[in-house]
Formats: sequence, structure tokens, C-alpha cells
Amino acid sequence: MRREDVAFAIDLAAREGWNPGLHDAECFFSADPGGFLIGELDGEALACISAVSYAGRYGFIGLYIVRREFRGRGFGMRLWHSALDRLAGHNIGLDGVVAQQSNYGRFNFRLAYRNIRYRGRAEHAAIDDSVRVGSEADFRAISDLDRLIFPEPREAFLRQWLAQPSASTYVSERNGRLSGYTVVRKCREGWKIGPLAADDLATARHLYDAASAHAYPDDAVFLDVPEANAAARLLPAARGLTPVFETARMYTGADPAIDLSKLFGVTTFELG
Repeated sequence: MRREDVAFAIDLAAREGWNPGLHDAECFFSADPGGFLIGELDGEALACISAVSYAGRYGFIGLYIVRREFRGRGFGMRLWHSALDRLAGHNIGLDGVVAQQSNYGRFNFRLAYRNIRYRGRAEHAAIDDSVRVGSEADFRAISDLDRLIFPEPREAFLRQWLAQPSASTYVSERNGRLSGYTVVRKCREGWKIGPLAADDLATARHLYDAASAHAYPDDAVFLDVPEANAAARLLPAARGLTPVFETARMYTGADPAIDLSKLFGVTTFELG
């Protein structure tokens, strides 16, 4: 898939109500330029899927969409197999709709935990003294913290994600070290916060407040919370968020060796 084809995939995601970010195409393409596949019929684009490889060991499948008028004709399954072929030998993850768990199970995906999408309203709360804008922090420190919540290094993607227009990055410091970071970005409808990485719930709350304050007042704010982190489940209630959607995080191999206790908000369902 070419760079312009990723925009096609993002547009399909928007039509499905997935509320992608305004600059997701540029960021996604930077993660793995060869990781986006498109299905065509007589030169017309009809389906897409992402099969992004990280370090040749961990892969993630997302953006699996067939245009409605072409569904039920086997086009999607051909693209699905192409994605699996591209990631052969990887431990593959995905965030699938709960109703499709049994279908993914046929391809050796197993449930690890649920991710719950919460929705709230942007509020301009006081920002804790420990929080500052990400541009004042060292990229290496952010990347090192990110490595604790993601299975493999993703520096190219991370640089693009942190620098995307209309977004903002916030970090928290404690005793001279980075104790958390988050990114808030503009989406088709409202704003999404992710990733949200923090040492503890208090730090996560401070970072969430900063991200929420960046959004336009009363705009919708979304946070995707891994249910496997008990502390993370307390954050939405503390900030008045309500659940609106959930996905099944599934893997073909063992659960990646990440520190789930530090993951309070998923980066994106499309790339993990």
C-alpha cells in the first residue's frame, strides 16, 4: 500500500465509526511502510488491512475493513491471509470486536484481556506541578518508558506520534526521572488520549487532566483502558468517563513481556 492508500484505509475506518485521528495516516505509515495492504477489483480499492511488523518479531493486525457493498464475496478473507503471510513467524496481536473472538480463534488467536473505550468531556482542571509539556523532555527518556508498555521498540512511529499537528504530549517527573507520559490528539469526533503510561494511578490522573485540558472545552474525550490493569480501571470513574465500546486483545503467542501495571491507556487499536 502506498502512503495515499493509508488515507483510504483511515477514511474507511471513519465510515465505520471508529473515529480515527486527523493525522493517523502519516503516523501509521511511519511505523512500517510495507505493513498496509489494500484489496482492489479492476483497479478499484475495496478493502484494507494493516499487518505492521515491529523488529521482525512482533506484529499487529488492524484496519481490517471491506467496503459494505463488497462484503460476503471472499475479498476480505484473501486480504486476511495476505496479512497473516506477511507476519509469519511473528507473535501477532490484534484488537478485535468481541463478537469475532471465535473467528479469530480459528487462526490460533487467543484472548489475553479486554480493552474498554471510555468517553468523557474535556475539562480544564488545574495541572499538577509534576507535569510539563513533552517538548521539554528528552526523547530517549520517553522512548525508554514507552518500551515498558510496548513489546518492541517503535522509535520511528513514536517520533511521528509525538510531533503530529494539533496534538500535545505531556510528561510527569518524579525525583528527577520520568514517571509517565501521554499524548492527546484530535480525532474526527473529539479527542483521544493514548498512550497513557504512568508509574501509578495518581500520576495517570495528573497526565489525564493535562491532556483533557488541552482539548477544546466540553469536547468528547476518549481513553482506551486495558482491563487487565486493575489500577487503570479506577481512572475513568474518577474522571466521570463512561464505557462506550470494548475490544478483545488477542495474541497468537504468549502475552508480550510488557508492564501492564504502567499501561493506563492504549495508543491505538489499529497498531496496538
